[in-house]
Amino acid sequence: DLSVVGCWCSSSLTSARCPHSYFSFYDKELCFSLTRTVKEELGRKSPQDPKLPTIYIITPTYRRPEQMPELIRFAQTLMNVPNIHWIVADDANTTNYDVVDYLTYSSIPHTYLLTPMPEKYKQLSIKPKGVANRNGGLMWVREHATSGVVYFADDDNTYDIRLFQEIRYTERVSMFPVGLVTKAGLSSPVLKNGKFHGWYDGWIAKRKFPVDMAGFAVSVQYLLKMQNAEMPYKAGYEEDGFLRSLKIEPEEIEFKADKCTKIYVWHTQTKKNGPSQRTILQSKYNGTNLRILEKKMMIES
Repeated sequence: DLSVVGCWCSSSLTSARCPHSYFSFYDKELCFSLTRTVKEELGRKSPQDPKLPTIYIITPTYRRPEQMPELIRFAQTLMNVPNIHWIVADDANTTNYDVVDYLTYSSIPHTYLLTPMPEKYKQLSIKPKGVANRNGGLMWVREHATSGVVYFADDDNTYDIRLFQEIRYTERVSMFPVGLVTKAGLSSPVLKNGKFHGWYDGWIAKRKFPVDMAGFAVSVQYLLKMQNAEMPYKAGYEEDGFLRSLKIEPEEIEFKADKCTKIYVWHTQTKKNGPSQRTILQSKYNGTNLRILEKKMMIES
């Protein structure tokens, strides 16, 4: 259900391969652009500590008015976190060059993936959103990483950089509270005297792991041992199905954030907005900068 076409960007300016891999359909102009910026990017990057395990951050995204603002906001946080690799998985069939250009500018080591939702799931009334994206990211990690930590980070959440310090040394599976800007207010493991006691979440249902997507991290080495671990295309049970496939028991979880007493990630979820108005298309703006800017907008049909 998932296919990606990829290439590595290389440059004579450095003997190492560019840390920014670009996976999608691409053209020569983009490759030249990426190559041209290698030296500048390496100069901007803060030194990486080879002793720190790499955190592979998988971020599903899709084209919408909020996409670029939210990716930019998240990037500003990630710029302060050492030793990460950001996997941005786009639910699209064609490359969004605004996203690719910003990722290149950010100097964050990254991979851009095209991971469209399979057509058969688009017909469902309740769609399993983000599953193809996350499974595509997991596929990339399995092919390119041997150690480190995997974390699913949606682009519309809010992250405290202390979260990444907490999860970096996850041995198998770690969990921590997620603040929810909803009536429930919180999704978290419940601990009593430091031991697992149950779950607190707005929707427990029959889930073995009723947790938010942003509330757990997985060791790469452990993931590689669980060869069949993946996220199911079952709306509402994505987290539960994936954690079940890791064959981990609640009592074996590593509880972070000072024994789940602190919140370092919030599921804020930006309010959905409509497309931009067509006013910008009026002929009086011909020959102005607005003709360039309109290409970066979603225009109301």
